[in-house]
Amino acid sequence: METSILSGLEASKALYSSLESRISHLKDHGIIPGLAAVLVGNNPASEIYVKNKTKKFESLGLKTDVFRLEETVSEDELLSLISKLNTDSEFHGILVQLPLPKHIDSEKVLNAIIPTKDVDGFHPENAGLLSIGKPRFVPCTPKGIMFILKHFNIDLNGKHVVVIGRSNIVGRPISILASLKDLGNATVTLCHSGTKDLKYFSKQADVLVAALGSPEFVDSSYIKEGACLVDVGINRIEVEGNSKIVGDVNQDSVTGIASSLTPVPKGVGPMTIAMLVENTVLSAELLLN
Repeated sequence: METSILSGLEASKALYSSLESRISHLKDHGIIPGLAAVLVGNNPASEIYVKNKTKKFESLGLKTDVFRLEETVSEDELLSLISKLNTDSEFHGILVQLPLPKHIDSEKVLNAIIPTKDVDGFHPENAGLLSIGKPRFVPCTPKGIMFILKHFNIDLNGKHVVVIGRSNIVGRPISILASLKDLGNATVTLCHSGTKDLKYFSKQADVLVAALGSPEFVDSSYIKEGACLVDVGINRIEVEGNSKIVGDVNQDSVTGIASSLTPVPKGVGPMTIAMLVENTVLSAELLLN
């Protein structure tokens, strides 16, 4: 069986193209979608991620500012900044880059962002809207997964989607999205570290979403022939003294057995940034409604 590659780069280009008219419409009304990115400390991975986000926003003619804070910043100082950004009309979205230093309560900080600027979709209000099937802002990675599947005509209707990983960032929201009647209409099984006989469930999957954060964990023994694999993992490993980025799926092992898969890198990753842009545009559009 030939395994087709579901390119996140290709799908993201389609998304950006579809946003052009929406951005132009907003600018015609004097609105330039703006994102405030808050970066605490100097985590190298976070630095790269924020840099990539900033570059994409600027390339689309959108506004973005990075607010850098020292690793030693107090929780109160960070909350004060968020309070100011909540009322700043130049910014329609607020992103607090995770992880935060251990002395700061991440949940408290994320919940301080007003729901209408929560373009990451982590606020309890937005999580609640998603859970009842009326999403406002959907977390960017699961939203990107749904877009990439639709772009490559992977129909979820009536299919069995198995998700490995139950985080509020990926696993839990994608399980909800895939099950919603108007979006996926799939039967969904959510597996996690406490699941007994994981292979029993994963080998039933028409679409398997691997979001467990374990390098190349899913190999051919975990899937059935013809399954579509969505690899959410981004793991850095050492191979013969060289650093390499791999996903949660062992791509070599499943090639020729899976019908399709998202590569790592250039799979789900580009879609996460694309959906951050789309959510920021959506937030700006709320001002017109």
